[in-house]
Amino acid sequence: MVRIVISDPKKGKAYQIEPEKSQFEKLIGLKIGDQFEGEKIDLPGYKLEIKGGSDEEGFPMRKDVKGEGRTQPLLSGGTGYKPKRKGLRKRRTVRGHIVSKNIAQLNTIIKKHGEKSLEESLGLETEEIEETEKTEEE
Repeated sequence: MVRIVISDPKKGKAYQIEPEKSQFEKLIGLKIGDQFEGEKIDLPGYKLEIKGGSDEEGFPMRKDVKGEGRTQPLLSGGTGYKPKRKGLRKRRTVRGHIVSKNIAQLNTIIKKHGEKSLEESLGLETEEIEETEKTEEE
């Protein structure tokens, strides 16, 4: 199942959602750095930007790698490789910058907020209220 992580820089929080397959298919073909309307994943009024992601096996997406498949470029740092000392380079398997059906997690950031709060749009606000009521009854 695909997860979309939505980061809210204003509140400093992140939320995970698991959209339906038909909703995620609307995002296939977009690239890292592209913005899309929140209506595609049931968040009306929101505008989101793709920041990265990873596939089923955990290989990260890199903005500077073309295409949607895996490749093994020679890396000197950045996403997918953190060198232990200056000047080290290594071949590491990473995924290209285009969203494909093989992506397991997609990281996004909110660029424009909608009228409703994000918790309300995702249905998280009512769950929190129900949980506090249960703990008060006990």
